[in-house]
Amino acid sequence: MPHLPEHDSTPVLALTVWQPWASAIAYGTKRIENRTWPTEHRGPVLIHAGRTTDPNAKDMPLGRPFLRRPFPKGAVVAVARLDDCHEDDGWCTLWSARGQWHWRLTDVTPLAQPLPWPGARGLWTPPPGLLAAPLLTEALGAARA
Repeated sequence: MPHLPEHDSTPVLALTVWQPWASAIAYGTKRIENRTWPTEHRGPVLIHAGRTTDPNAKDMPLGRPFLRRPFPKGAVVAVARLDDCHEDDGWCTLWSARGQWHWRLTDVTPLAQPLPWPGARGLWTPPPGLLAAPLLTEALGAARA
C-alpha cells in the first residue's frame, strides 16, 4: 500500500466521488461524505472526481451551485484527512444523509489544478506514479500535518 514519506506510516488511499459532490468537497463546505458502508481508515485520502454526475443533484439545494460552474471529471481534485466515520445520528451536518455512514473530512486542500487519473470503486490504493505527481506533494503535506 502506498505511504507518505518514510517518517509517516499512514497509508494514502483514494475515494472516487460523483460530481458535483467531489467539487463541493474540494471547493466548498462539504465535509461529510455519505456512504452505505463504514471504513476503519483514518488519515490522508485523495478526493477523486468521478466521470459520473449524480442525477439527483439538481434536486438538492446544496449541490445546485456546483452544477452552475464547470467541474472536473476523471481527476483528483483534493486531498483531505479522513478523521472519523460514524453511523447516522440525526445531528451531524446539512451534508449528512439519513441512514448512511458519515465519513468526516478535515484539512481539505484543493489541488492547484485537477490531476487527470482514472478512479475506482470503494477506497482504492493510488499507485506510486500518482502519488509522485508534483501537484500532490503540498496537499499531502497539509493532510499529514
